[in-house]
Amino acid sequence: MTTEVQWSELQRDPKSVAALADRGDVHVRRRDGAALLLTRVDRAATSAEGAIHAARALRSLLAHLPREAREAAARSLVDEFPWVEILPAADREQFVVDFSRAFQASAELGEWSPLEQTLREWRSTAIVHADPELARNLTGAIDEDLGPVPNPMDD
Repeated sequence: MTTEVQWSELQRDPKSVAALADRGDVHVRRRDGAALLLTRVDRAATSAEGAIHAARALRSLLAHLPREAREAAARSLVDEFPWVEILPAADREQFVVDFSRAFQASAELGEWSPLEQTLREWRSTAIVHADPELARNLTGAIDEDLGPVPNPMDD
């Protein structure tokens, strides 16, 4: 349960706000900045540990599944990420591997940007596969000389 308080209430009566934090998270609203979340360290540590255990279990499970089961896992991720369906079969399998690794790395670090980057990169790959002409242009051989490459430092 999350309780909301104003910044002024935290300043005026920090003990009662701390008592609220003992019962659950406290959302502290501020007029001059983004809201703050006040939580107990043991609750935050438990959440972080839970994410780490879930990530490790998912990665281990996927690593020990036969190929058909990994493909089934990829299909199940389509429910959450519909663009995965656009990827070729081999890419869907690699997405599952990359997703589980990024999930574990993010959980271990307590920083979720690696998972977000992995999802962003795979979504961009799906965008390329969704446009056959773009995919052909990006994966085809370059047979002609397109001339000298301009130095980007000259701008």
